Amino acid sequence: MLDVRNLEAFYGESIVLNDINLHVPNGQIVCLLGRNGVGKTTFLKSVMGLVKTPKGSIKFNGEEIVKKPTYYRARQGISYVPQGRDIFPQLSVHENLLLGLEASGGNGNIDEEIYELFPVLKAMLKRKGGDLSGGQQQQLAIARALVSKPKLLILDEPTEGIQPSVIQEIGRVIKQLNSEANLTILIVEQYLEFVVEVSDYYYVMEKGIIVTEGFTMELNQEEIQKRMSI
Repeated sequence: MLDVRNLEAFYGESIVLNDINLHVPNGQIVCLLGRNGVGKTTFLKSVMGLVKTPKGSIKFNGEEIVKKPTYYRARQGISYVPQGRDIFPQLSVHENLLLGLEASGGNGNIDEEIYELFPVLKAMLKRKGGDLSGGQQQQLAIARALVSKPKLLILDEPTEGIQPSVIQEIGRVIKQLNSEANLTILIVEQYLEFVVEVSDYYYVMEKGIIVTEGFTMELNQEEIQKRMSI
């Protein structure tokens, strides 16, 4: 579904990603691991067209999108939940969810399935987003991304600052979306146990390059943890 080849990305004149190759097959959950500052978020922003990518290829469902604007990528079916969630604190939960329809041109409705996935949101539809806990805000951000019925869901650090019970709930939703709706998911994460629990395949990034990859069931946790603590 998503095929990235020989990708370079820049902030200003500084190269952040160097010759990145990463593949997310249709119907799988792929995780990109790495410690802070190695370029993981920049990679996701590259996929979304939010940073300069002067070299390389990004194909989505076989179509080259590396030169396409962000709104085009969203309308083709890529939904992105950024690090920090980026909900609108002064808008209600319901209003935040409605903004998810913008990816499809503002058309459609919020499916009841969203509230089945995240029951806590249905009870808080009139509450301002800024009044929710961190875990509730993360659930709202993921729900908003799902409103447009994406083909690929991208999550940046979904467990960051979240209490363990909510991490388990988010993990459950991710696996349910993948198994029941065949949703393809790309996750940037540092919490190794979460990656092992939810993903099919993993990549590890160091200083803007991919240094190792493999099937999660074959992952050596001790070795990966050492790489992430260097």
